[in-house]
Amino acid sequence: MCDKPVHIPVLLSETIEALNIKPCGIYVDCTTGFAGHSSEIAKRLTTGRLIGFDRDPDAVKAAEEKLRDYPHTLINRRFSTFDESLDELSISEVDGVLMDLGVSSYQLDTAERGFSYHEDAPLDMRMSKSGLSAYDVVNEYEKAQLEKILFEYGEEKFAHGIVSGILKAREQQPIKTTAELAEIIKRNVPLKVRKEKNPCKKTFQAIRIEVNGELDELRKGLSEAFERLKKGGRLAVITFHSIEDRIVKNAFRDYCTGCTCPPDFPVCVCGKKPRGVLVFKKPVTAGEKELEMNNRSRSAKLRVIEKL
Repeated sequence: MCDKPVHIPVLLSETIEALNIKPCGIYVDCTTGFAGHSSEIAKRLTTGRLIGFDRDPDAVKAAEEKLRDYPHTLINRRFSTFDESLDELSISEVDGVLMDLGVSSYQLDTAERGFSYHEDAPLDMRMSKSGLSAYDVVNEYEKAQLEKILFEYGEEKFAHGIVSGILKAREQQPIKTTAELAEIIKRNVPLKVRKEKNPCKKTFQAIRIEVNGELDELRKGLSEAFERLKKGGRLAVITFHSIEDRIVKNAFRDYCTGCTCPPDFPVCVCGKKPRGVLVFKKPVTAGEKELEMNNRSRSAKLRVIEKL
């Protein structure tokens, strides 16, 4: 692990402003990483407290160092353990929650973690450094499973050809490295696609999501985080691809929706009332200055909801 990992938090000022931080409040960073956002939250607290989740043990060690002068508790777990973990800390409600989704800059830039198709490394992609790996998915999943993952998690329209290439290659020997997988992908998409852009992004994204169970974690974490918010508390989520953004958008819409009775009903019988209000009608994206400094902010979208 690098002594000083390079990490540029995305949409930092916009996120901190949107959380409307109270010095005495309790705030949760569900994806602490190297504490880029967390440290900015923590330095605004006096009698308040920061709770940070991260499943990556490398990130937790680095965050502990960066947050050592601030009131905090770090939890080396998935944020889908939100309820369980806060119960253990005897915390019933919180003033704000942040989720900065996806893979971190450190994980992408550390070749041996196996997240990047730009570097040759063992097929891994495990955020927690334990459990199911990309090697297991690529070499053990059946044809239908692999195609489903690439279609649903990568929105890869050439999934059939790529999976056929994977099956053919692994008949000869296991696919062990990111470079081997990347070469298979390139050989099994149209030449036009290869010339326009690197065709590996969607497949690598899909396998990473499967390895880490990211979408199920997001759904569970969103629900538990919103339920724990105090009245007036805010939940801020930064997404990096359309699949996770759609999940957040739909969840927020549901929280903001009131009566669902058919329009021809003379009076409401469902009794449903809005439980939240959007802080921004449209997602916040990076400005020109941030885009120049950090290309990874290009796909970032910030959505924020306030609990009523």
